[in-house]
Amino acid sequence: MTDQRPVVVLVHGAFADASSWNGVVERLLERSIEVVAVANPLRSLTTDAAYVRDVIAGIGRPVLLVAHSYGGMVITEAAAQNDNVIGLVYVDAFAPDHGENAFQLSLKFAGSTLGDALNAYPVAGGNELAIRQDVFQQQFAADVPAAEAALMAATQRPVTEAALTEGLPTETPAWKSLPSWFVFSDGDRNIPVELHRYLAERAGAKGSKEIAGASHALSVSEPAAVTATILEALGS
Repeated sequence: MTDQRPVVVLVHGAFADASSWNGVVERLLERSIEVVAVANPLRSLTTDAAYVRDVIAGIGRPVLLVAHSYGGMVITEAAAQNDNVIGLVYVDAFAPDHGENAFQLSLKFAGSTLGDALNAYPVAGGNELAIRQDVFQQQFAADVPAAEAALMAATQRPVTEAALTEGLPTETPAWKSLPSWFVFSDGDRNIPVELHRYLAERAGAKGSKEIAGASHALSVSEPAAVTATILEALGS
């Protein structure tokens, strides 16, 4: 009999990489849950989502998509009209509607200080953005130990400006048809907590949990809380 247990697919966002899920992956593996942490290209929303769709197709089993930050844009597009996806978990992540982009959403409510923390430089095809290393911990990972935050700053994956300004292509965002869960930080300096609350309510989330005092790097600083939300989604 073919194994149809869901695979958890983790999609990181901008200024991070797949290792940002390590604490979550460890906890899922301890429970014998199959998990894949995808290397999100961070080049454009359309191509990033197409890549994740290809990964899902290659797995060939039902998947629960879990995303951090800009990764929420990607899974919302990748899961649209995708029968292999059983649910969505947004971890300090964007859950856009048609036409909305990450920059636009981050400014919907006051509180994001990301713009002042970014370095921009030209690369082939446009501009690339990264968080300045001298402010990375304060901006992205305030509740992560300094030494670990320094490693994260040095190994961060830059994102293109085009990716953050591209509106969601699909007219039917996946959260409109799939069950969703949200776990987010009240100390997020990239995405204001008011936006997280708004997005969870708009999506009609089956579960919504706010973590007091946590930073944007929630999967790094609070992997147990993130894992608990994933397990809740799998249990559903």
